Amino acid sequence: MGLVLSRNRAIVDCNQHLCEMFGASRAQLVGQSFQILYPSADEYERIGVRLLLIMNATGVYSDNRIMKHVDGRLKGETFWCHVTGRALNRSAPHEAGIWTFEDLSASRPVTAKLTAREREVAEHLMRGMTSKEIGRALGISHRTVEIYRARLMRKFQASTAAALVHRLMAG
Repeated sequence: MGLVLSRNRAIVDCNQHLCEMFGASRAQLVGQSFQILYPSADEYERIGVRLLLIMNATGVYSDNRIMKHVDGRLKGETFWCHVTGRALNRSAPHEAGIWTFEDLSASRPVTAKLTAREREVAEHLMRGMTSKEIGRALGISHRTVEIYRARLMRKFQASTAAALVHRLMAG
């Protein structure tokens, strides 16, 4: 399990397992923004806004998301990662936090190229949420969610929602 102590969305300290997971040395990670671990700056910003709302309410955040290798032979390649965080100050969640990262690539390989929004919709679909629930969670209309779900069904060649969820879970 990768462990990180953060301050203002930057890595203050981390363990060796996190370094190995992202293919980087401790020196390459400490002091850096978490943004270097994300596939895009847009995804980094979007998740930052979403987790801020949840952490303000609960003090904790957890999700499965696509992250990317920082260096080494897999540099730039993406993988599924389970991320959990706890704010040290619930009223200012980004101020300081403790985070865990678990590489899910052995059980959930990235097989289809998805946009950031498609990944968000897919994550919520795998939790069993309806289009309306996903729309509320992401701040978009349920009709927009249905468009993304239709794109996912095409990409994963699924004819039903159940088949889509099954294929998403399989990677």
